Amino acid sequence: VQLQASGGGLVQAGGSLRLSCAASGGTLSKYHMGWFRQAPGKEREFVSAIRWSDGDTVSSNSLKGRFTISKDNAKDTIYLQMNSLQSEDTALYYCEARSTRSFRVTLTREASVYQYWGRGTLVTVSS
Repeated sequence: VQLQASGGGLVQAGGSLRLSCAASGGTLSKYHMGWFRQAPGKEREFVSAIRWSDGDTVSSNSLKGRFTISKDNAKDTIYLQMNSLQSEDTALYYCEARSTRSFRVTLTREASVYQYWGRGTLVTVSS
């Protein structure tokens, strides 16, 4: 599976952005997809993930209420709607995917289980 993330850019604090990640080269029915981010000088951080089969989601507790993950089955694309952006949200945002063996595998925040990673898209929030 190949992943192509887009939608990053420069935004003022308080603003919004929507990231997209288009998947190709595979059937996503048993996949999990989602987002991690890495700020300068910091470790990679889990943001949110979605299970393709039923749309179930898991998100970082610290980002709930501001970030929302969704998917478009017809386009094999996931989105990350980011609202009320703050300077600490500045980071490189990565799209990732995990192939599983069944439709009901539990979603995880653990980066190591995701087999496919796209190039990041940079989000810069100016204060």
